Amino acid sequence: MIEPKTESTFTVKSEGHPSLNDVLFIDVATSRKFFTKSTLKAQRKETIDGIEYQVVVRDVTSDSHPAYTGESRLVDTAGRIEKFSNKFKRVRGGTK
Repeated sequence: MIEPKTESTFTVKSEGHPSLNDVLFIDVATSRKFFTKSTLKAQRKETIDGIEYQVVVRDVTSDSHPAYTGESRLVDTAGRIEKFSNKFKRVRGGTK
């Protein structure tokens, strides 16, 4: 007969898992702050109400992304293509 495994028979290696940190995400577009837990680590830290948070700054979050806000934004694709072409010309030594 097979014996069922109990909780004490399961072991997890402690050195293989990343630590869970308190993280503060800041949306640059809206200046909104999101408090959460994550395995991300940042160089910048901020203490709020006695808790030290890793500060991660993001250009776009769910608070400012057009897919979540319902806003439509004009994207300058011609300018992007021109920038890419100019960058590519510099890398290749100015030849086409």
